[in-house]
Amino acid sequence: MSYLLFMDESGHDHRTMPYEVRGGVTLHASKLWPFVQAMSRLEYSSFGSYLREFRTELKGSKLLEKKRFKWAAQAPALSDEERRKHCRALLTKGLEHKTPTRVEFTAFGQASLEMATGMFELLHQHGAQVFAAAIPRSVSRPPTFEAKEFLRKDHVFLFERYFYFLEREQQHGLLIMDEVDKTDDRRFVRRLESYFQRTHEGRRRAAWIVPAPFFVSSDMAYPVQAADLAIYCINWGFRLRGRMDELVRAEIASDFAPWLERMQFHGRRSRGDTEFETFGIVYVPDPYEPRSGVQ
Repeated sequence: MSYLLFMDESGHDHRTMPYEVRGGVTLHASKLWPFVQAMSRLEYSSFGSYLREFRTELKGSKLLEKKRFKWAAQAPALSDEERRKHCRALLTKGLEHKTPTRVEFTAFGQASLEMATGMFELLHQHGAQVFAAAIPRSVSRPPTFEAKEFLRKDHVFLFERYFYFLEREQQHGLLIMDEVDKTDDRRFVRRLESYFQRTHEGRRRAAWIVPAPFFVSSDMAYPVQAADLAIYCINWGFRLRGRMDELVRAEIASDFAPWLERMQFHGRRSRGDTEFETFGIVYVPDPYEPRSGVQ
């Protein structure tokens, strides 16, 4: 059996998000189908329907947008039955281009937060581990051959942590990625294959990581949607003390950063006579500099 690392990215346009983050969540193959089934039940329990039926999907940027917190706080928690009824009404009105009522907005806000919290609970229950690498949004790619063709340092560290985890577990690991833009995806795969085929460390890590990613559409894959939520919460709510100082959204930091802290990979490694701790979430101030600078 194998682990699967479901991956997504956040802030890659370097505009509105505090950082650029790439990473995701791992699930063991034996836990995958139970997780998918539990996610399906959670979605229906939260919203009273499946969002795909209304031409939308589960995304961190939607579930946790500021206005949904505002809507949720407009009234005390609705009963499950009332929340689901009003959510269905809001979603139907969206297709009909009608304006929802205040209570329908309230229900949808509460359902969104329940869904997001429930997703983290399910990830934890199914043994998920979080891996991610963040870089400043101010970083720009230098006009060099190496920067264009080589796997960026933050991505190297991301796969390094995944390798550490797989080596410890003595399990192979697959890469499942959100399909976005085929041109960009092909470029990333080219850099990935080059790293795993042409570098000493890459070839060594290919002993456990299968460096041939599978691309899926996120609106058809619950685990990728869960990865999207985790990466979004890292961007807005998780900070490595003394290293990451960009703005946080307090409501995300308080509600979801503890889940990320609990589920990020944590291991111990040794290099020569030195033993050190290693974590699944890393910050790289400059992904184009030589290896020094990971935090």
